[in-house]
Amino acid sequence: MMRDPANSNKAIMSSMRQLEIRTRRMVNDSLAGAYHSVFKGRGMDFDEVREYTPGDEVRTIDWNVTARAGRPFVKKFTEERELTIFLLVDISASGNFGSGVSSKRDLAAELASVLAFSAIRNSDKVGLLLYTDRVERYLPPKKGRRHVLRVVRDILHHMPQATGTDTVKALDVANRLLHRRAIVFLISDFETSADPAAARAELRRAMRRTNRRHDLVAVHIEDPREKELPDVGIVALEDAETGEVIELDTASRAVRKRFKELSSARSLRLVSDFRSEGIDTLQLQTNAAYMPALQRFFKTRERRRR
Repeated sequence: MMRDPANSNKAIMSSMRQLEIRTRRMVNDSLAGAYHSVFKGRGMDFDEVREYTPGDEVRTIDWNVTARAGRPFVKKFTEERELTIFLLVDISASGNFGSGVSSKRDLAAELASVLAFSAIRNSDKVGLLLYTDRVERYLPPKKGRRHVLRVVRDILHHMPQATGTDTVKALDVANRLLHRRAIVFLISDFETSADPAAARAELRRAMRRTNRRHDLVAVHIEDPREKELPDVGIVALEDAETGEVIELDTASRAVRKRFKELSSARSLRLVSDFRSEGIDTLQLQTNAAYMPALQRFFKTRERRRR
């Protein structure tokens, strides 16, 4: 059966519009001031001198101009506000998993949309890199609603050409593409089919390199079924990225316990690696509202930077 392109485009536009309305409301209601205070510009730029008016800070008086003019003048500064928010989003096959209403990729798309609309509300640039085990899509950082809608459309509807994950390659490409310091949000479930120990060490080195050049924020997205198995008897679990299938007897308490232990240990190792590299981390679950977690993240980051 052939898909009607017109209906397909209508569906895409409808989903984008719904997401824009929802995330814009969240930005305006919940994140208006938090984003600005957490992600400040690089400093203050001199703007001009103007005549002193009562209430001006005495320490801003320009004494050279004041001496020449014979009356007080003050220096006026503006915050160097413009930032670049760069969204590095994992769209590998493992992100399609979701045990509830939303998949991990759905959650990644919505979070990225909130960050993108927060950025343009503050006149910042937004860039995007979608990746699997290769770079799938790159949008250079730009401003404006039209550009952000394109970012959102690509996150929601880009069809990946591969199933695997190579976060190290994606970070290295981002480092080559970004010539000015940026806030890089790495949004991923951090699942990989590679050797765990080697992949972990390689990822740490790549994150370290990126965090030295930019401000790296790791967003770890999980689904509750990846942390704990239900008691439903024999199940076949397929690795979405490699196609490998294993059978587990979930009726066995020992099997469920071991699965939970391994999952918890993996999550703890990730958190430990992020902290060791000085990388801010946001952990999200597909079965929980993400806005409270995002607000806590902003508040914690602001307190620490103060």
